Amino acid sequence: MKEYPTDHIRNIALVSHNGAGKTMLVERLLFHTKVTTRMGSVLNGTAAMDFEEEEMERNSSISTALAPIEWHGNKLNIFDTPGYADFVGEVNAALKVTDAAVVLVEAVAGVEVGTELVWQYTADMPRVLLINKMDRENVRVSRVHESLHNNLHGNLVPLQLPIGEGASFEGIVDLLSMKAYVGEANTETDIPAGMADEVEEARMALVEAAAEGDDALIEKYFDEGDLTPEEIRKGLKMAMRQGTVVPILYAAPQAGLGIVPLLEAWAALFPAPSECTFTATDGDGNEVENPVSDLSPLSAFIFKTREDPYGKMSYLRVFGGVLESDSRVWDVDLNSEVRVGTLHLLRGKEQIAVSRLHSGDIGSVVKLGDASTNHTLCDKAKTLAIAPIAQPDPIVSVAVHPVSQSDVAKLNATLTRLAAEDPTLRWHNERATRETILSGMGDTHLNIAVKKAHSKFGTNVTTTLPTIPFRETITQTGDAEYTHKKQTGGAGQYARVFLRVESLDDDAEFEFTSEIFGGSISAPFVSAVEKGCRQALEGGVLAGFPLTGIKAIVYDGKEHPVDSKEIAFQIAGREVFRLAANRARPVLLEPIYEVTVTVPNDNMGDIMGDLNTRRARVLGMAQEGMKAIIKAEVPLAEMQTYSADLRSLTQGRGVFAMKFLRYGRVPGHLQEQIVANAKIKREQEQD
Repeated sequence: MKEYPTDHIRNIALVSHNGAGKTMLVERLLFHTKVTTRMGSVLNGTAAMDFEEEEMERNSSISTALAPIEWHGNKLNIFDTPGYADFVGEVNAALKVTDAAVVLVEAVAGVEVGTELVWQYTADMPRVLLINKMDRENVRVSRVHESLHNNLHGNLVPLQLPIGEGASFEGIVDLLSMKAYVGEANTETDIPAGMADEVEEARMALVEAAAEGDDALIEKYFDEGDLTPEEIRKGLKMAMRQGTVVPILYAAPQAGLGIVPLLEAWAALFPAPSECTFTATDGDGNEVENPVSDLSPLSAFIFKTREDPYGKMSYLRVFGGVLESDSRVWDVDLNSEVRVGTLHLLRGKEQIAVSRLHSGDIGSVVKLGDASTNHTLCDKAKTLAIAPIAQPDPIVSVAVHPVSQSDVAKLNATLTRLAAEDPTLRWHNERATRETILSGMGDTHLNIAVKKAHSKFGTNVTTTLPTIPFRETITQTGDAEYTHKKQTGGAGQYARVFLRVESLDDDAEFEFTSEIFGGSISAPFVSAVEKGCRQALEGGVLAGFPLTGIKAIVYDGKEHPVDSKEIAFQIAGREVFRLAANRARPVLLEPIYEVTVTVPNDNMGDIMGDLNTRRARVLGMAQEGMKAIIKAEVPLAEMQTYSADLRSLTQGRGVFAMKFLRYGRVPGHLQEQIVANAKIKREQEQD
């Protein structure tokens, strides 16, 4: 592939609900432009864009793949993104580094829940709507248009008209060139006579929409009543950048219909990177805006990482300057130099070596040291940091258990590499339950992560529903005294401690102070008492969960001139703390999350009823088009299966997000049950 300057590049993200045909469209584009000699198939596992093992098994994309396509002197960097909502992180990464979007709508299904989501994500960038799979049975253009106008906000204006629909779909009429393109060869021909009136009306609407993109064009349109094709292109391009117009296109990629005018429209109407700017933070912490140009300071952003057993591949977008192969650059996030090896263009899993990447271009490099997703590569003399990709918080979690001893040794490294590859995956060791928790965007997301752990990194794990990480606290003041004596034949152990515990605010964890006067306990022994108290925090006094929100005050004690040692006061501190906490009316706390549920209006009653059964406290409700948005506080214990339950209640049309809010007190009847279950579990472990 030849070298393309910035103004001849287009970066385009294909986004949609799952199954709208993005991958099939890219396969047709590759075949039509003679990059491939035969059409790949998603169902047969031969698609160039679906090359991961899990993608071929599922017959569906789970990660973003790239396809640079040359078209009439331009290079179109096409991003084929996953449509399944669990892999929204891949979509967010693609939209961060592209300049335009194609929102695909399946011609029979119309607007689906995933369509509405990506419509929101692409609101601030130039975009077109592509009604795809126009040759399917039961396609009705009027029905899909009704779906568009009922569910998507914006000025939707046809750029093309379909010739036929369903099995009789033959091609399209392009309203810019006023030509028809029919058949797999996209043969240019005259507009069918029977469509003359429809074409004239649609072209008038297109001209009006284009005129609104520029004041000078509005004046000319009012004066002359028409615009030239070049003026229409210019006006449309400006209106799309302003977000006031979204053109509608049609295609049937399987049959190859509508492909040529599709490529022409993308090249003509989508902005080149050179027409855009990028914002970054300089070395002084100031936000600066630069043009996307080879003359701007070097700024290459890592937007994706792909891990394999042999290393990692970093996907890059160059925003400013020129990135050269075999060069040394500065990683502003690591604050260190990294070596850039051979740069590649990516076409699926195929790598095409290049000597440099111009501003605006997309490429990859392997073995980039410790540089990872969201890092910016720049010149050390002029550092710039591009803001990281905004990703949602996880909504589903599982506890991960290694199968064998060798898997135990590999588990942390495997989870770290999985999270590096997919930033919407998070993991941590939960100290309250001593479980390793893996969190993600849905059950499918986590299932695939577990499969990757085995297939990519050879780590076998099983998963279970996580134990809720309760905490314990006290609700009043309690005090106790404890004496530790131990005689072992020689020197013994002696420590006597008087301790009081008090309740702290909810956001405080632990405080320790001493009211010892007169030296009844020496300073080193006071420190040992604190150490013992902190040890007691971990085990709790009710159900074995960590204690929090407690202030411990040691106010008296006694030591022996020979037998007192730090270990004795440490033990005494631990035991007196437990006694005092037990006398301070301990209670259980549970994690409370703020949950935002978005559902069709018709499902609002069912969702409200379901939330009431989950001990939810509704914070508010709002309306957005045909959608209801409910905000509530819900205990985590009631949300562990919510993803599947919501899908069932709304036939897959509901979505939700959740984020940790605070810890709240567990109701008394539930606390009794939890404490009883913990007691049974301890007894079983002891047996």
